[in-house]
Amino acid sequence: MRILIIGKDGQLGKSIQSLVADTEQDENYVFVGRDQLDLSNNSIDDYFEVNDRFDAIINCAAYTAVDKAEKEQDLANQINHLAVAQMAKIAKNQHAKLVHISTDYVFDGESGEPYVETDQTNPINIYGKTKLAGELSVQETMPTNAIIIRTSWVYSEYGNNFVKTMLRLGKERSDISVVSDQIGSPTYAYDLAKAIINLIQNREFKKEGQETQIYHYSNAGKVSWSEFAKEIFDIAGLDCKINPIKTSEYFLPGMALRPKNTSMDKSKFKDTFQAKIINWKDSLRKLLAESADDI
Repeated sequence: MRILIIGKDGQLGKSIQSLVADTEQDENYVFVGRDQLDLSNNSIDDYFEVNDRFDAIINCAAYTAVDKAEKEQDLANQINHLAVAQMAKIAKNQHAKLVHISTDYVFDGESGEPYVETDQTNPINIYGKTKLAGELSVQETMPTNAIIIRTSWVYSEYGNNFVKTMLRLGKERSDISVVSDQIGSPTYAYDLAKAIINLIQNREFKKEGQETQIYHYSNAGKVSWSEFAKEIFDIAGLDCKINPIKTSEYFLPGMALRPKNTSMDKSKFKDTFQAKIINWKDSLRKLLAESADDI
């Protein structure tokens, strides 16, 4: 299979590159970043017109600046929705499989239970609304041969993320205030990358004409941001006190609303692809043990 990975410079794209480089692969992976394929403009077709067709397209690229999206609504919509719609049309015309990465923020967070794929979506910020619009465009254009994976709270040794920010602040300060009333599931980008690679290699994925599906994937378990931060400090051995605060104490004018509880049920992904879902604490320990010098 010839597989295109869009978003090579993001956390997930870099994690897939690392995994592919470290393991023997039968597939031919092509990685592109913004320089080769810029989703912020209407030149997406140009890339595909001058390159051979792909058997699968994995879209890891997104506009993820949740607060900035409130002001940059057109740009967020272009990258998270319109570009995805265009990508789906290209995949359909090429008879290629499409895997699109979405978010837990398509939910309003008012449920007291982990969300399943069929639960009602109701995003409460522009980021979530544009990501949901992207999902719907994939489903409309490709009723078959596409997979949407909703994930959450992604972190890694790459780029900017919560774990790296907490490690930096934990070394600089004696105490820090962190939100305690937002609940979700952290996702180690390497685990998600591995799950995607395994999905691509699965015989079920390679079958033609399968109904487009949505799956939830994150690490197992749920936690608040403040509890997440405490675990980071405990594992890293940082003597920094966590002051749990409510979202209302942290919120400033212009910031995007955040859902309260976006923990997701991963049973569908686990059962369909015989996947092992690792607990978030175990994955966090793995990252900090193996990449402490790189963070």
